[in-house]
Amino acid sequence: MPEPAIVLGPNQYGKAEVRVVKVTRDTARHEIDDLNVTSQLRGDFAAVHLEGDNSHVVATDTQKNTMFAFARDGIGTPEAFLLRLAEHFTSSFDWVSGGRWEAERYAWQRIRVGDAEHDHAFVRSGQEVRTAVVVADGDARHVIAGLKDLTVLKTTESGFEGYPKDRYTTLPETHDRVLATDVAARWRYARADVDYDAAYASVRALLLEAFAEKYSAALQTTLFDMGRRVLERHPEIAEIRFSMPNKHHFVVDLTPFGLDNPNEVFFAADRPYGLIEAAVQREGVESPAVAWEGIAGFC
Repeated sequence: MPEPAIVLGPNQYGKAEVRVVKVTRDTARHEIDDLNVTSQLRGDFAAVHLEGDNSHVVATDTQKNTMFAFARDGIGTPEAFLLRLAEHFTSSFDWVSGGRWEAERYAWQRIRVGDAEHDHAFVRSGQEVRTAVVVADGDARHVIAGLKDLTVLKTTESGFEGYPKDRYTTLPETHDRVLATDVAARWRYARADVDYDAAYASVRALLLEAFAEKYSAALQTTLFDMGRRVLERHPEIAEIRFSMPNKHHFVVDLTPFGLDNPNEVFFAADRPYGLIEAAVQREGVESPAVAWEGIAGFC
C-alpha cells in the first residue's frame, strides 16, 4: 500500500504582538489607548509554502504598519479596531478569505494631583487585562471579548465537602476556606452592533458580583453562577468561557509556637493548583468552532 501524499494543511500567518499606543491630544486633556495587537491572515497561501512564490504574501511588516496607520484615526474599542483591520485585509486582497485579529488592552488611570486628575500624567492600572478577538471567515465576523488576570478573593463563605476519598486523599473537608482565583473569561457576541465598552464594563461588574454574593460549594459552582448571570443580563452574548485556577490558601499550623490559628494565617501556594475550565452556553445555540480556533488553552 503506497504511503499517503504529504500535503499542506490549514495555515495562517501575520505579525504578532504589535504594541500600539495612541495618544489623543486634540485638547489639553490627553487620552491614551494602549494595545498589543496580533494580525493573522488566512486564504490562498499554498504557493509560498510549496513553491516559494511570494506573490500572495502581504508582508507582516505591512500588517504592522497598517495597524499604526489605522490608529492615527483613533482606536475606539479594541473590538471595533479589530473589525476595521479584518475588513481592510479581506477587502483589499482577493486571496485573503479571512483571518484572526487579537488584542490586549492595557488600562491607564490619571494621576491625581491634589484634588484633581492630571491632564496628561497616568499610572498603569493593575487589575485585569482586557482582551478581544475578531475572526473573519468569508463574510462572517465573530467577535469575542474577554479579560484575564482578574484576581479575586473571598475570605469566607466558601467550602469544599462531600468529595470521594481513597487511599491517596489527604485534603480535609472544610466549610470555611479562602477562595481565590485569577479569572480569565471570553464571551462571544451573537451580533456585531454592540456598545463594546458598556458591555465590557457590565460583564466585568456582573462577574465580580456573582463571585462575591453566594456561598461557594466549589469553584465550579461559582464559575457557573458567574457565567449564568452574564447570559441572563446580556442577550447579545451567545456564550462565555472561563479558565480559573484555584489559588490555594492553606491554614498554617502555629501549634509548634504555642499559638492557635483560628483561620487567620495562611500560606498562599502558587503551584501546583487546581484548574477549573468550562463554557456556559445557551441551550440549542451552536458554538462555531472557527471562532475559537487559535485561542490558546480553553479560553
